[in-house]
Amino acid sequence: MTRPFKVLGIQQIAIGGPSKGRLRTLWVDMLGLEVTGSFVSERENVDEDICAMGVGPFKVEVDLMQPMDPDKKPAVHTTPLNHVGLWIDNLPQAVTWLTAQGVRFAPGGIRKGAAGFDICFLHPKANEEFPIAGEGVLVELVQAPPEVVKAFAAMAADVN
Repeated sequence: MTRPFKVLGIQQIAIGGPSKGRLRTLWVDMLGLEVTGSFVSERENVDEDICAMGVGPFKVEVDLMQPMDPDKKPAVHTTPLNHVGLWIDNLPQAVTWLTAQGVRFAPGGIRKGAAGFDICFLHPKANEEFPIAGEGVLVELVQAPPEVVKAFAAMAADVN
């Protein structure tokens, strides 16, 4: 089975809680991650701080998320490890191929994410039409920018 795309590495992890202030105490104050941005979306019911560890194309985001309204969906705080984001070298081809294989995607399609990259989500639960899903884990596919694709290709060439 030939895939028309590659998963390059982890782009982000997203951690949800009722208070991003409490999350910042651990991730920023104690562990020393740098806050590099923020994202607020009523549609996605999220108020998040975007933090970073590592540098350059190997930087990994740690998004600290709290709901804007704890009684609305999506409930970004009810699953502490909210989702894992994966760098993808060709997101449109990945979506087309994965859909044809029976992978279920969450509503919303490909769109701009909090960090400005094109993203989409694999649904955490399968159904009859799409029997492959995240088995309880929300997975975000993130279009890697050219410099990230190049850096991962160079790293792979060095290993081989």
